[in-house]
Amino acid sequence: MLIYSIVKYKGNTYEISLGNDEKVYINGEIILQYGLKTNMEISVERLNEVIHADTFRKAKERALYLLDYKDYSYVQLYEKLEANYPQDICLEVLSNLVNIGIIDDNRYAKNLAERLILGKKYGSYRAIKELKLKGIDDDLAQEIVSKYEDTELERLESLINGKYARYLNDDKGINKVKNALVRLGYSYDIINQVLD
Repeated sequence: MLIYSIVKYKGNTYEISLGNDEKVYINGEIILQYGLKTNMEISVERLNEVIHADTFRKAKERALYLLDYKDYSYVQLYEKLEANYPQDICLEVLSNLVNIGIIDDNRYAKNLAERLILGKKYGSYRAIKELKLKGIDDDLAQEIVSKYEDTELERLESLINGKYARYLNDDKGINKVKNALVRLGYSYDIINQVLD
């Protein structure tokens, strides 16, 4: 297959015209990396390799752009990338980012658990559920949340005294408080223990 022309398209993207009026759009860095030139013969395999490298570059750039604004778990970032890129490219990009330490589910889970438990005052059950919704594996979620279990009674007592004490005058108010605390992820046993 012959490369008829390589013309600037937009930004650092170039339009490569091939036989049969076929056109591909490739980043300038990839063109230089593969030494592509006008009037050069290129095999279909080599062209597919170039296209793969360009797609990988775009997907990795997109992943890094997303990670600039917030941290993601492996699963969350995969879902974001999969909307625009093939599965093999997504897995290759994520594998690359894991290897260089940019994606770390353990670090992500620790930070999220701290925000949920200490910031939002969630109980263990709710924190684990939220971690799992973000793509954190069940065992890791359990392990990280278990580090906060020894302070759960104190945190719950502080939460009740600060936010719910005024509702504890009658049975109806106590039931409302219990229901609110269950929604936050505390067990009935711990709630009853603190309220007693």
